[in-house]
Amino acid sequence: MIIRVNHLGRKFGSFVAVNDVSFEIPEGQIFGFLGPNGSGKTTTIRMLLGLVKPTSGTAYILNQDIHKASRHIMEQIGYMSQKFSLYTDLTVAENLTFFGRSYGLFGNTLRQRMDAILEMTGLKGQEAIPTRDLSGGWAQRLALGAAIIHQPKLLFLDEPTAGVDPVSRREFWDLLYELAQSGTTVFVTTHYMDEAEHCQRVAFIYYGKLIADAPPHELVQTTVPGQIISFEPSDPLRALQVIKEAIQLGTLPASSSNLFGAAIHVLSTDGSLARDRLQAMLAQQGISVNAFRIEKPSLEDAFINLVQGQKLESNKIRPTQSN
Repeated sequence: MIIRVNHLGRKFGSFVAVNDVSFEIPEGQIFGFLGPNGSGKTTTIRMLLGLVKPTSGTAYILNQDIHKASRHIMEQIGYMSQKFSLYTDLTVAENLTFFGRSYGLFGNTLRQRMDAILEMTGLKGQEAIPTRDLSGGWAQRLALGAAIIHQPKLLFLDEPTAGVDPVSRREFWDLLYELAQSGTTVFVTTHYMDEAEHCQRVAFIYYGKLIADAPPHELVQTTVPGQIISFEPSDPLRALQVIKEAIQLGTLPASSSNLFGAAIHVLSTDGSLARDRLQAMLAQQGISVNAFRIEKPSLEDAFINLVQGQKLESNKIRPTQSN
């Protein structure tokens, strides 16, 4: 295992940022670490990088305790942050040279690695362009190149595609697949569920607590078994209230319902029956629907259901206040 995390925790005063987190990542895997803002993703990465000291638990990277990680171990790790950490007043080549030398690369070795990075990222011929003149997608490629110029065994990517257009995101992930196939282990945080579905394993962290850890397809199958009836009603909030009441009363063969923008997703083990009941029920309430679609559940459906489950659990254990 490239990473082994055991009951890792971090407090900032009375605030628990990371709460008893455990997981393992084997060599060559793309591991997706998901969660809303403030859930503890970045704090976890900073602990693994040795930038923040854990309050509790242990973690091993490349078989070495992060508390005792040697410089040799840290030189086998790459890191790319959301803001890319590039020097905008330097050119493409100057940035790669700076980061290469920071990792101890010089002479022919540095030139060979720079050539390989420029070829891989498609930046060949753009070496003299100032970094500030690069578009978001090209700056992203350069940042990735700077993070892997020393050929690390382990690469941390903290929301690397935030603010980048969809085409650039897809091309960036093609590069990640190439890295993983060559043996590099990739630990990536992301807000995009379509990206997470392409990870070999994903973990959901919710307000510091790890609530799921499995391959995406297994997570979907176990968390949202059945079919999704998706539709956009004329009054989404009122429709959602009607549906939730019907589920509680047992008059609708469904287990959950959630808002997805202007749409509603209803989970049922019998999609056709649930669709027919929904159509009659909403029509009776004067709520119009253009079309009902029966779909396979997505990773986003699983994530929403997991979060809803955590909220219900929190409400159950929350102590009641007496007058």
